[in-house]
This record gives sequence, C-alpha cells and structure tokens, in this order.
Amino acid sequence: MKKSLLIENIRIAFNAIRSSKLRTVLTIFIIAIGIMALVGILTAIESIKASITDQFTLMGANTFTIESRSMNIQMGDRHYRKKNHTRITYQQAVKFKEMIDIPVTTSISTYATGIGTLKFESKKTNPNIPVIGSDENYLLTSGNEIEKGRSFSVSDINDNRNVAIIGSELVSVLFESYQDPIGKIILVGGGKYRVIGVLKSKGASITGLDKICILPITTVRYHFSRPNMRYSINVMPEDQYAFEIAKSEAEGVFRIVRGLSAKDESDFNITSSDNLVDILLENIKFVTIAATLIGLITLFGAAVGLMNIMLVSVKERTKEIGIRKAIGAKSLTIKRQFLYEAILIGQIGGFVGIILGILAGNLISLLTKTSFIVPWDWMIIGVMACLVVGLVSGYVPAVKASKLDPIIALHYE
Repeated sequence: MKKSLLIENIRIAFNAIRSSKLRTVLTIFIIAIGIMALVGILTAIESIKASITDQFTLMGANTFTIESRSMNIQMGDRHYRKKNHTRITYQQAVKFKEMIDIPVTTSISTYATGIGTLKFESKKTNPNIPVIGSDENYLLTSGNEIEKGRSFSVSDINDNRNVAIIGSELVSVLFESYQDPIGKIILVGGGKYRVIGVLKSKGASITGLDKICILPITTVRYHFSRPNMRYSINVMPEDQYAFEIAKSEAEGVFRIVRGLSAKDESDFNITSSDNLVDILLENIKFVTIAATLIGLITLFGAAVGLMNIMLVSVKERTKEIGIRKAIGAKSLTIKRQFLYEAILIGQIGGFVGIILGILAGNLISLLTKTSFIVPWDWMIIGVMACLVVGLVSGYVPAVKASKLDPIIALHYE
C-alpha cells in the first residue's frame, strides 16, 4: 500500500512538473549551475592535485635533496635577510658522496645558468633554457630517462668532455624532423658540445623539464665558473622503506662534512618532492574552500527560486487541492505530494549539474594530461545538497497546501 502510494505521488509530481515546463526548466537550470560550479571546480582541483603529484614524482621518486639554506623575514611587502648560511661547495659535496656508506645513489648538480641559449646551425632557442651541470648519477636521482642516445659516463665527468644531454622539446626547436640530434654539435653559451642523449618527454610539466640542457659538472665548473657557485646533492635510497632513516643518516654525515658540533643548528636544507607537494596542496585547500562557498551560494539562490515556484504552484492548484481533500485525501498526503515534487526537481537539477560538472572539470585533465577523474565523494555531496534544497524549498509550500480548507479551495478561481 505504501509503495503504491509513493509511486502515485511520484507520478503526480512528474505530471505537475510537465504542466509548468518553463518555470521548472529554469529552476532545474539554476540548481544545475550550482552543482556544476561545485562539482566542476572541485573536479578540476582534484585533477590539478593529481598533476602536481605526478609531476613531482617524475622529478625523482624516493629522492631527497641537500642544499644550502638562507633565512629571510617578510614584513608586509618588504623582505629582510636574517641569516645567510654558507653555500655548499663542490668539495663538500664530493666529500659527502665519499663518506655516505649506506645503500644510496648520490649525485651532485649545480645550475650553470637559467637563461642559456642553444644554437644549431641557423636555429636557436630563446634565452631561457636552464643549463645544469651534473655527474653520472643525476638522471637516475632526478627521475629522468634517456629516450635516445646515452647518459654521462664516469669518463665524461673525469675528462671534462664537452658533451650534452638535451630535453625532448629542444630537439623540435633546434633540429628538423629528419635530423637525428645524436652526434650533432650545438652551441651552449660560447662553447661547443656534442649531443649524446635526448631525455624522454615528461609531457605538460609545470617544471619545464622537457627543455633543459645537462652538461658534465666538471665541464660546467670550467666553462661557467663564477664566485660562490652553489651545489646540490640528490640522494636516492635503494630501499624506499628506509627513506626516513636515510634522510637522518645523510643529515648526520653532512653535519660532519660541514664541521658542525652537536649544539649547532643544521645550516642546510633536506627536502623531498613530498614536502613540496604537501606545501602546494596545502595552498590549494583554500581554493577548494572558496569553490565550495561559490557552489553553496548558488544553491542557496536555487533554493529560493524553487520555493517561489512551489508557492506559485500551490496557488495555481488550489482548486485541485480542494478536490483532492473533498474526495478523502489527507493533509499528510497533500504535504508529501508537494515535497516529492520539490525533491524531484532538485534531484533532476543535481543530476544535470553533476554530469556537466564532471565534464567541465575534466577539461583540466585533458590540459594537464592526467587520467579522467570521477569525484564520487563530491557527487554524493551534490546529491545530498540537492535533497536538502528540495526539502527546505518544498516544506513551506507543502505545509501551506496541506492546511488549505477544502471548502475555500473549491471556491477558488
């Protein structure tokens, strides 16, 4: 009996919706926009989070970096340097590499320049190419792979050879499609270098890793020498489960290299891609909150619109309500009928909004080349939000309809 009554109320709700198509479509559209804003923006944010995580993982999974540290204080728009710690020298980096005796792979690198220009015959790049000096282990610890050619050998480093490894994007800039870059001589700054390797593309990267040029670190020390060059040390533990242990051991060894006593504070940083990801995701949290508020404000507007439509519907169907009561319909049945109608409109709007939101949000996935995301949690939240909108918007009109006097309602024109 209850099941048949529920089905009958839903059927009546559908008929009522069809009888006022324009108002219903407008309300569904308003609700759909609210849900689309909520689900779409949050889906896009999830896509951005996935992209950030993927990109920093590509920079070197299970790897941490030891680098020099400087401390600054910011007051308003002004910066004050509090302390500038001693840079990491090449000799210190080499000594650390020799002293570390746990199962890790260690590499040393430095920035030659961040505004390099590469040339081949008549073609050249813009003066914004990062040129890095590294040893034979850098590609492994930085998460890069060779697509064509080879990596640096120990003899390349020891003999200061003028060889280079370039990013895949630089190949398309400097060489014709029919040309093989391996073995070609390119100009980097004022020096000539033979291309021995091309890096595998990392796709749409926020870090621009597809357009870097890597030279042997010894060659960079000779051709790009400048006062106070800073060096970084990448460390990749062989056992990923011993990551934190390796970080602690590396800190202890480098403190010895730096000549620090037990009471001295470490004057260097140890960072990993996980730390950077956490910082970025923490900032994105505020965007998520803002997006949620935008969606909720839009839904509030939709709730007001839906309530107005339901109140108009009660007024237009006053005589119908009187007839139903005259033939025995209870006030509770009338109330449920209008509540079901409001809930049904809310759920239709929510369904349309969720579909549009997922499609709109995943446009970011196409741009960042991450996998298609279906935000199940936000879909459930969207459905529940529409249910609440329907209940809140429909309650007052439903109560008003259920309290109508059948005699007065029958005489209403």
